[in-house]
Amino acid sequence: MSRVINPDSVGKERTRLTKSIVLCIRELAKQTNVTPEAKDLAAYIALALQAISDGIDTSVAAWEKRDYWVKADKFRMEWLWAGQLAAKMKTAVLTDDWAVIAMLMPQIAAKFGKTEVSDNHRLGKPWVGAYTLLAFHRKI
Repeated sequence: MSRVINPDSVGKERTRLTKSIVLCIRELAKQTNVTPEAKDLAAYIALALQAISDGIDTSVAAWEKRDYWVKADKFRMEWLWAGQLAAKMKTAVLTDDWAVIAMLMPQIAAKFGKTEVSDNHRLGKPWVGAYTLLAFHRKI
């Protein structure tokens, strides 16, 4: 029997999410007022950071099976900030604290400084409806 290859791995999902976060930061920088789209953009960044944080343990599971503990721990430490900033961002978005969001944006942008998104990307607008989704998750 041949092995099963998952084309939608956590690493590819993390890459897609990082590119979409960079795209959201660019779009959010263009906003002059707090519009529903600006809320969607900020909410999507919070949700994407949380998704990245949730996928870290899945990524390092293969290394831990092979007893690469140091490599796994180093990877966890490199991405520890994602969960922390996701929580801060979620709280700020849900409380409409745009001063905190404005302070978090440069921190998040600095983490993704090397990520490049071409003008011809196929990401679309993944942030549409993200604020509603984030508000729904708060009630659960």
